[in-house]
Amino acid sequence: MDNSDSLSIGSYTLASRLIVGTGKYPSLEIMQAAHAASGADMVTVAIRRIDLNDASGKTMIDYIDRSKMRILPNTAGCYTAQDAVLTAQLARELLGTDLIKLEVIGDPQTLYPDSRETLRAAQILVDDGFTVLPYIGDDPVACKHLEEIGCAAVMPLAAPIGSGLGVCNPYSIRIIKERARVPVIVDAGVGTASDAAIAMEIGADALLMNTGIAAAQDPVMMAHAMRHAVVAGRQAYLAGRMPRRLYANASSPLENLISLGSREGERP
Repeated sequence: MDNSDSLSIGSYTLASRLIVGTGKYPSLEIMQAAHAASGADMVTVAIRRIDLNDASGKTMIDYIDRSKMRILPNTAGCYTAQDAVLTAQLARELLGTDLIKLEVIGDPQTLYPDSRETLRAAQILVDDGFTVLPYIGDDPVACKHLEEIGCAAVMPLAAPIGSGLGVCNPYSIRIIKERARVPVIVDAGVGTASDAAIAMEIGADALLMNTGIAAAQDPVMMAHAMRHAVVAGRQAYLAGRMPRRLYANASSPLENLISLGSREGERP
């Protein structure tokens, strides 16, 4: 991504508008290669899923190039505000960062967020000095409440986590973007490069994705594709698309068209 179009989240500045994850990869080595191919400079890590007892003495963190990528810890697996706040505090101690991707799940089948518990946790974390990026439904009202609390961004879902369904409700995302004064980061549901481009074209400031890359047959190649899709979608949004029309509109207009053979001295 062009540095002139950097993304600001609180006090942090990112060159790339793609944020990647760390779960579901065939191996940590493939994850590492996919991260490099994505061009992302922020990666999210589920604090509750870091295995500190690995026999090799290495954890997932050891496979992240922290000289190039900023870690965004998340509270995945939490179902109450209390658990999410505790997990965020542990992440701050472990990783030395005030960044937190807040997730409070309300339904184990759909993995939809619990808006009430998310708002409660967000208020506590903002008051405690965290830079909070909350995962939330594609609900303009909930997003506005989170912004008013002081969250540094809002992260509405495109579709259920890991579904790969793409942007199911683009109209809600557009409304959220239109009203937001903080970055809108579309989170969850992106399955392929066209989904990423669409999300960016309708105005998302950034995308966070994991399964769309990690579960691809070739995660490294897909990471590369997502990198280009995010850039293309962003540029298309900034360029402003042509208006949609019901009927054809000639690429070469007929107005002021000179007829062949109508030059002076010739019969039309």
